[in-house]
Amino acid sequence: MTTRVIIVDDQAMVRAGFAALLAAQSDIDVVGEAADGAQGVELCRRTHPDVVLMDVRMPETDGLEAARRLLGTDDGTRARAGRGDGKAHRPKVLMLTTFDVDDYVYEALRAGASGFLLKDAPPADLIAAVRIVAEGEALLAPSVTRRLIADFARQRPAPQASRGLRLNGLTDRETEVLELLARGRSNGEIADVLVLAEQTVKTHVSRIFTKLQLRDRAQAVIFAYESGLISPGEA
Repeated sequence: MTTRVIIVDDQAMVRAGFAALLAAQSDIDVVGEAADGAQGVELCRRTHPDVVLMDVRMPETDGLEAARRLLGTDDGTRARAGRGDGKAHRPKVLMLTTFDVDDYVYEALRAGASGFLLKDAPPADLIAAVRIVAEGEALLAPSVTRRLIADFARQRPAPQASRGLRLNGLTDRETEVLELLARGRSNGEIADVLVLAEQTVKTHVSRIFTKLQLRDRAQAVIFAYESGLISPGEA
């Protein structure tokens, strides 16, 4: 199955380089490019991509605002008309960033982005990232993202009581799974730690998302920090 991708970045050479790299993959189809967030949202409405590579900092409409519009987390117009069925089309959004945008990246994750990738990452990492988020996983790999999210959480206000109460809707096993997920563990690693079948872990993860009304693993990590299940700096 081919993954449809658009690239949103204000630097033409960056767009061209990413497009050439991804288009060379037999399972990835680059269906468009845009130079800012507003153009990216409009392009998404026309092309219905599976994954949007979104630069964080751009003139006019930045990547954060564009992600909110695409994922329906703003109060304005949502990207709609998904593939002819009349329903909202919400692609996976992979943010492209650097180390110096900590709070901005945190807000991008809260807006519903499925993860983020450093712009100077090796080409193989970009290809893998597109495939990971296209499959419905979040790009929370492993050391950089865990450190960044811990830093973000440390800067935030005290956990909201309502989020802590929502944890009470989880079973003990689901809470254990969420805690390990928030520490950056894959389903396979969680299965090993809890001595479960990997398919059982997938079922628990799906139920956690449903009960907590979370979109993906990135939102689950943020929720775990904000609810107080995980404390910043914990290994």
